[in-house]
Amino acid sequence: MVSGVSIMTGLLLCHAALTGLCLAMDRHHTQVLGRKPGTRLARALRAAGWGLLGLALWYCGRSWGWAIGPVAWFGLLSAGALILVFSLPYAPRAQARLALFSLTGAVVLMLS
Repeated sequence: MVSGVSIMTGLLLCHAALTGLCLAMDRHHTQVLGRKPGTRLARALRAAGWGLLGLALWYCGRSWGWAIGPVAWFGLLSAGALILVFSLPYAPRAQARLALFSLTGAVVLMLS
């Protein structure tokens, strides 16, 4: 059974993943945190972003079933990207905190 908790968890995971991938790029990392990431940090952010995308796909597949889960994942991925794209130019400094909130919220919702 799909609930609002499943939708919110998938959305938060997708947003945190996309923010991680975004912060792995020099331009966006400088825009958000004021400095370029080191090579190891950029690789860690990229790995965390891809890992969270995989976790979001697994969670959507588990919540909706594998017939609908990947479709829902693409929709939530698009919604997470939309949030990031519209908020990054207007509040770049808040993106790191928002990503941590998204990740923490997703973990809390997954465990509940």
